[in-house]
Amino acid sequence: MTSDRSPASARAELPGPRGPATPYRMTVTTTLPHADAVSLADEQLAGWLKHEGCEEPPPLPDTVDPCILAESPTAESPTVERLRLGDRVLLDRDHGPLRGGAGSGHYDRRRLRAPAPHGTQQLTLTVATAAAGPTWVRLEAETHSTGNGLRTPCRVPVPELARALLPLLDATDGPAAVQLAPRVITAAEVDGLIDELCDPERRLPTVVASVPVNLLVDRWVDAVVRPLCRQLPGLATAYVLDPAARTGFNVALEYHTVYGGAVRTYLPDVDPASRQDGARHPVLARGRIEQDLRRAAGLLAREPRRLAAELPLPPALAAVPVLRIPPPQPRPDAASPADPADAGAELAALAREEQQDRAEQQARADELERVRRTLSRERRVRARSRVRPSRICAGPAAAPRTPGGPPRRAGCPDTFTELIARLGEFPLLTFTGDQKIALALDDVQRAGSGWARLAWDGLTALQEYAEAAVRGEAGGDFKQWCEHTPDGCHRFPPRKAVRGESRTVFSHTKWKRERMLPVPECVDASRRAFMGAHLRIGGGRTAPRLHYLDDCSGSGRIYVGYIGLHLTNTRTN
Repeated sequence: MTSDRSPASARAELPGPRGPATPYRMTVTTTLPHADAVSLADEQLAGWLKHEGCEEPPPLPDTVDPCILAESPTAESPTVERLRLGDRVLLDRDHGPLRGGAGSGHYDRRRLRAPAPHGTQQLTLTVATAAAGPTWVRLEAETHSTGNGLRTPCRVPVPELARALLPLLDATDGPAAVQLAPRVITAAEVDGLIDELCDPERRLPTVVASVPVNLLVDRWVDAVVRPLCRQLPGLATAYVLDPAARTGFNVALEYHTVYGGAVRTYLPDVDPASRQDGARHPVLARGRIEQDLRRAAGLLAREPRRLAAELPLPPALAAVPVLRIPPPQPRPDAASPADPADAGAELAALAREEQQDRAEQQARADELERVRRTLSRERRVRARSRVRPSRICAGPAAAPRTPGGPPRRAGCPDTFTELIARLGEFPLLTFTGDQKIALALDDVQRAGSGWARLAWDGLTALQEYAEAAVRGEAGGDFKQWCEHTPDGCHRFPPRKAVRGESRTVFSHTKWKRERMLPVPECVDASRRAFMGAHLRIGGGRTAPRLHYLDDCSGSGRIYVGYIGLHLTNTRTN
């Protein structure tokens, strides 16, 4: 259940004694079907129990397919069982529909308790799949010491189950693959890494290591980076920049650089254009790493572990009901103890189990309430931002709104069908592309991916830029506008605003032809114009793009010629 290293070694790798202890909590998604993820988890858990000399749990019936549950309004309620697999070794298994009814999705959960020095170690694995969303996997590990009637959480290392499951699950965090070991990044992969750092779907921190000048990459990775990242599996993604990648990375992220053997932790929501944002992402210097590698590993893992413990649960996991175990009873197959003291010991053990169960139920209920309060607060903040009097730039340079002006934009759409229907809300933008291509994105976007919302954010920023540009007050092109967005204007990530295609794309006849998109005759007599400028409205190599032509200095408008999956280039071909 936890690392097979010695207790002294495990303690040496964890943060120092100061500060509150935190449990291990891994939250990732997987492309595997729900039943396959549960089967893998049960297989790995049974293998660990066998290795520890415990009884193997009996096989379960086939896991209920969440698709079947979604179609059946009378699907089963949660099913719970408790198995005793050895002295003080308990395995609780339950599964059923998510809160909200059978149509909301399905979950499976395993909770294992085993004795530990001066207490109990507990591991909880939950697999949850919403009716229209990805499969989420959450692994929690904690150790509780019992003394003076109190249960105090203690530090735990990364569970071996996490190390075993991650490669099998093909686990992901938004656009990033969550892997066991750090991956070396080359110059050709820098743009993809920066896309990951800026992607709004990313929940976990990203650790980026540099290599000292004149040192071999492989040697530095094996001797320093791998042991440094030993405590990060499931808590962060990790990368190493080779020398060529380091140069390109630091040029692109001038306020968020990393070099000279240092390691930097990039928290979610990186803003590459903000000098102030650079201070949010801590740097671990080479000198401190080499001074005490084990302590440095603990320092590096401290922030990811804290964030993992405090990050609100995604909706699918938040909808998992509290585990409720029936009151414990003496085993019916056990012979009556001849010694009354033995009978008393068994009753005392059952009482302790019931007390633990009640404490766990209360802790889970408290956590769900915290998640609900957080989500409610976020909804109120979003609602207030949607009803602001205007999303147009404030200040003397802003043009006043007239009573007959365009209606206010009420909020971000969740689908491209709604987005296309509301394009009339952008008076200085004209969509000239194929609506069918844009609408087809609704069939391929992953639940919660935010593609439509990010596209809407881009259109909103383009509209505000166009309003300033036609007055001659934009101060540059749209890329510069994103890098220096005026106060009061809607901000779009600068890394997702691309001025033009590469020389390779422009000189490739077929690829260039794909980007010759419709425009009015007043813009070009051929009714076609090359639209190399585009917005990245999703992470990854083939994620959607929005191509546009800025003609504010001519016709006073911006023409959006394409919204769809990534057009052909060297990466997609």
